[in-house]
This record gives sequence, structure tokens and C-alpha cells, in this order.
Amino acid sequence: MTLKASVVWSGVWVGLALLFNAFLWFYLMQNYALKVANEKALEFFTAYLVEETLSMDNVFVFLVIFKYFAIPINFQRRLLLFGVLGAIALRLVFISMGIWLIHRFDWVFYIFGLLLIYSAIRIFAFHDGEQSLSDNLILRGLRRIFPLTESIASQTFWVKKNKRYYLTPLFIVLIFVEISDLIFAMDSIPAVFGITNDPFIAFTSNVFAVLGLRAMYFILATMHERFLLLKYGLAFILCFIGAKMLLHHVVDISIFITLAIITLTLFTSIALSKLIHVDVHKD
Repeated sequence: MTLKASVVWSGVWVGLALLFNAFLWFYLMQNYALKVANEKALEFFTAYLVEETLSMDNVFVFLVIFKYFAIPINFQRRLLLFGVLGAIALRLVFISMGIWLIHRFDWVFYIFGLLLIYSAIRIFAFHDGEQSLSDNLILRGLRRIFPLTESIASQTFWVKKNKRYYLTPLFIVLIFVEISDLIFAMDSIPAVFGITNDPFIAFTSNVFAVLGLRAMYFILATMHERFLLLKYGLAFILCFIGAKMLLHHVVDISIFITLAIITLTLFTSIALSKLIHVDVHKD
């Protein structure tokens, strides 16, 4: 997928999300009230924006995985497709479990809030550097259990040689993609609960964000060096939502203010990243 095609498809997915949000607002206004329609539409847009933003961090991990295993660009498309389908299934399970826990145990809100703040601190404390998977425990374990091929000959996940089946690197990469999404879902799903407790809003906003992940990958794959400060923006957003969840009985932060802070943080981190990128290239 070319950069131009990726930008077009990203625009299509964002447009579909906004169209769905407009339909949701219209439906709620017709069947309930304008106040309900405005509130739910804002919740959807804010949750969608948060998920789309946090997905960028997931994409950077995909870049590391594909680079380490030297996956050709045409094979990456298939892996990302399976990754998107797996991500949707995982989010359905996580959101269902999270909603059940929140309705049953009020203190779960505090657990989610602390988890988000811990994730933010972890991002702030992480120092950029060349990441390697060579000593990864999962990879070493898979190599001990399953016979693996070293080369990628086709888009299959296993091959048969001498009456024996071997897993290809594509299968290993798929496992890493799903595991990385599982790990990032532990951040993103609690973040959504800091915005809405409506399971329909939580799930649909996640689905639309994940559906645009494939196109977003090919954009960030060529432009990721221009977003040096984005991770700090993501960390601040996680910290803010975590604090919002911890203080939800003390301070009532409206969904409008939440959206404004998230949007301002996102645009500020991107703008500053662009300035730094320009200065570095000038030097």
C-alpha cells in the first residue's frame, strides 16, 4: 500500500467513524432528547480519538516486530488484517469484562486509574533505543516447542517438509502482533472507561479505531521519525484519564473538557515534534 493510498484509506475510516457518530446523534435526538444525543456523541468522539491516538503507540511496536523478522511489505498487509480481526475480538471480550466489573465493583475504577498512571510513568521513563527481540522469552519458547523455518517463501503460516510441519516466521509475527495488541488493550480499554460506561459506545469507538489501524500503519511506517514527542503526549493523556478516574467522586470533569484537553495535548505533541524534526534537519 502506497503512502497516498494509506492517507486516502485513513481518511475513509475517519469519515465513516464521523458518519456513524452523526447517525448516532440523529437517532438519539429523534428517540430520546437533544441532551442525551449531545452527550453520547461527545462520548463516542472522545473515546474514538483516544483509541486512535493510543493505537499509534501500538503501530510503533508493529514496526519493530516487522523490522526484526524482515517481513516484506506485501506480507505485512495480511498480518495486519489478521491483527485487526484479532484486536476486535479481544476488545469485545475486554470491554464486556470491564463493564461487568465496573457495575459490580465500584473500586475497579480506582484500579483502572492506577493502571493508566503506571502506564504513563512507564512511557515517560522509557528511553528510546534500538529494540531487539532476539532474547524475547516468547520467541525462545516457541523455538523450543515448534520447528521453525528461517525463510519466508510464501504467505502461509506453516510449510510441510520431509513429512513434518514447520511454522514460518509469519506465524511467529502474528503471535507477537496479537500479544502486543493484548498488552496495549490493557491501557486503551481502561482509558475508554474513563470516558464512558456505555458498552455500545465503548465497543463501537474501539472498532472504528481498530479498523483504521491498518492504513495508519503504512503512514507511520514512513513518517514515524517525525513524531518524536508523540509518546509523551500519549503518556499525558493516559495520566490525565487515570487521574480523572481516581478523582471521579471528588471532581466531575465534563466530557467536553476531557475532549478539549485530549485534543490540545495531541495537537501540541504533534506540532512540537514537527518543529524538532525541522530543526534537526536544518542542523
